[in-house]
Amino acid sequence: MAPTPRLEVGDKAPAFSLPDADGNTVKLSDFKGRKVIVYFYPAASTPGCTKQACDFRDSLASLNDAGLDVVGISPDKPEKLAKFRDNEGLTFPLLSDPDKSVLAAWGAFGEKSMYGKTVQGVIRSTFVVDEKGRVEVAQYNVKATGHVAKLRRDLSH
Repeated sequence: MAPTPRLEVGDKAPAFSLPDADGNTVKLSDFKGRKVIVYFYPAASTPGCTKQACDFRDSLASLNDAGLDVVGISPDKPEKLAKFRDNEGLTFPLLSDPDKSVLAAWGAFGEKSMYGKTVQGVIRSTFVVDEKGRVEVAQYNVKATGHVAKLRRDLSH
């Protein structure tokens, strides 16, 4: 898969329509009129991705109060996402993108460094999409731990 172009602040967020953990279709347009955090992670139930998802879960009430919804997207199949959601008590949609087309459209798939090697894979990325569907925040290669607190600080300015 060729490297994908990165999104920048002000870009129109690429539309998506993906199955959630229960097989229901969730579209970016479902969030029109609200801000939504769209985050991409490599794999459900791995240590870093679990920390990140639980961080979003634990911050969800305050994010919702601030007018922000949260959606997580990975290449995992819905069945794996359902298990992850149930095991961790996650209360926001987890979406399945097994062909990685949405990951690629958002610039969240490509070359990354892992254990000193360059590999193709999911680039842990987080975006905030505004009420009109434009990218307000675009962060690539984010850290799994402490990321939500940093995002909240960035958004409070």
